[in-house]
Amino acid sequence: MEKTQAKLHHTHISSGHKFFKLNLKEVWKYRDLIWLFTKRTFVVSYKQTILGPAWLFITPIISSLIYCFIFGGIAGMSTDGVPQMLFYLSGTAIWTYFSTCVTKNAGTFTDNANVFGKVYFPRLTTPISNIISSIIQFGIQMIIVVCFLVYYVITGEVSPNWWALSLIPVVLIHLGIMGMGFGIIISSMTTKYRDLRVLVGFGVSLWMYITPIVYPLSQAGNGFLKTVLLVNPVTTPVEVFRYGLLGQGTIEPWYLLGSWGFTVVVLVFGIMVFNKVERTFMDTV
Repeated sequence: MEKTQAKLHHTHISSGHKFFKLNLKEVWKYRDLIWLFTKRTFVVSYKQTILGPAWLFITPIISSLIYCFIFGGIAGMSTDGVPQMLFYLSGTAIWTYFSTCVTKNAGTFTDNANVFGKVYFPRLTTPISNIISSIIQFGIQMIIVVCFLVYYVITGEVSPNWWALSLIPVVLIHLGIMGMGFGIIISSMTTKYRDLRVLVGFGVSLWMYITPIVYPLSQAGNGFLKTVLLVNPVTTPVEVFRYGLLGQGTIEPWYLLGSWGFTVVVLVFGIMVFNKVERTFMDTV
């Protein structure tokens, strides 16, 4: 009898961590926390600012005016017949979305160390909330783009590919996953090497110039330079976005598939590194 009870009360304790473990069911249970983190991001971003969320409109307008002056005026770059202001506003909106996904997630561990050290919750809720807040920010900035788009559609200067507009949510998912993958990899590395965080902003800025944001892909011609730009995994999603919204863009199916493949690899590797660092990061942060 005693032996039977001993067997019934036997408990085996082992590590539940795996290299690749999403825990999506658990993440879904904490969906309210995701929304709280999303709201916190906006409050922190615009707290104690004079203009507040108005910067979401002011920043892309000023940036686009500068691009119009430098690239459209001084450099004389073509925009494939799309009005310059609309071309640069749309490019700025989609790039800001991607770069924000990278930079916000790059600080996942260091920015949330105090919270992570006090209470348990699925750590992936933080990167997911960053993606959601970036989508909301993108939606707000797109209000300006849509206003310009409606005007130029009425005047006949722009003709969107209406059927391809349905691909824009897919583009957002694509870039969001890629940005989160890169971000959590960088975040995992910055727990030990803090100076990498400084390089993120600089690296993202350089990345923009090897992506057809302030110039159309057609400017690269059909040679080696175009191939280099297409190897960039962000290029094809941006071109799909422009193809649907502006009616101008180059869609290369094989490079698009390659971009998706690259995105999946980055996400899987990012989650593996994230899960590994999650167990010990409090000892180094």
